[in-house]
Amino acid sequence: MIRKLSILLPLLALTACGTEQERCIRGNTQEYRVLSGLLAETEANLSRGYAWEEREVRRTELDFCPQVVRDKDGEAHIVQRSCWRRVTDTERYRVPIDPAAEMRSRDYLREKLETETARAEQVVRQCKAAYPEDDA
Repeated sequence: MIRKLSILLPLLALTACGTEQERCIRGNTQEYRVLSGLLAETEANLSRGYAWEEREVRRTELDFCPQVVRDKDGEAHIVQRSCWRRVTDTERYRVPIDPAAEMRSRDYLREKLETETARAEQVVRQCKAAYPEDDA
């Protein structure tokens, strides 16, 4: 339960950002934004001839770590000592694509986006009418 709350609270804080009009538009145009992003990614894959994927890579690196050391009088001092640390990096790598399948996907996304664009434009007009703002 605590874990769920720790995930939801930042999302609620982000949702609370912006004006009523901005929240209305953002909340009702998510499908349009997702489709636009997927279409852009598909077109980029086609132009490059490959897709990008990411994976996490764990490695060990030498670093300096603080360590508490007591002198002969028992007083604590912090010294830097070399130590090994586990580090996780994100690595991008190329993935071959099937151009025919990617073109079909692109065509489908374009068709869906055309329909969604009309709906998103209508929603934006409705949000602007419901929550007018001064254009300063």
